[in-house]
Amino acid sequence: MDKIVRLDEYRAKALEMKAFGPWKKRFGTEFSASARLGDLDDNTLYALAQPGDDSSEAFYELIMGALDLGGAARFHYLPNSDQLKVVEVHLFLADHARFEMMRRLGWLEALPCEDLSLVELVLNHTTLQARSRSNPPQLSGSHAAYRKYQSMVTGDKQVFIRQQLTEALEAFKERCNIDA
Repeated sequence: MDKIVRLDEYRAKALEMKAFGPWKKRFGTEFSASARLGDLDDNTLYALAQPGDDSSEAFYELIMGALDLGGAARFHYLPNSDQLKVVEVHLFLADHARFEMMRRLGWLEALPCEDLSLVELVLNHTTLQARSRSNPPQLSGSHAAYRKYQSMVTGDKQVFIRQQLTEALEAFKERCNIDA
């Protein structure tokens, strides 16, 4: 009997290759189209949570692959509207990677998009960004600065959490014995 190709399976595999093919080379790990930030190993998450060109390029690989815009090297040749979209999604994903790192440290409570795959975050970022704004992560009651955090207004709480990045990166690196 002839081999039947299921179109939905083929599309899912093609999307997986476009979105995560470069990551397999970069991180030396297999990723599926259903991979969530919570599924990433500590080393990969740490690399993505870092500010700078390396993490930006990694996010561009994922985003441009998922959106079928080509490889990350093509970013500067995209129309301005596509460049802007890639940057917006990158900033959204970077925030969520950092939130996931802080969650693993026990610093944050449940995250707004933790149940969604990376591909879903890319493809639906506009809707999810609004959802995240209305339901931002909360500092854990066990965090040393929780009392200070509780006295802040909502906008200041979000700024406070983002200001913890440098300390979180150092704590995560130490906790996970990451060589960087």
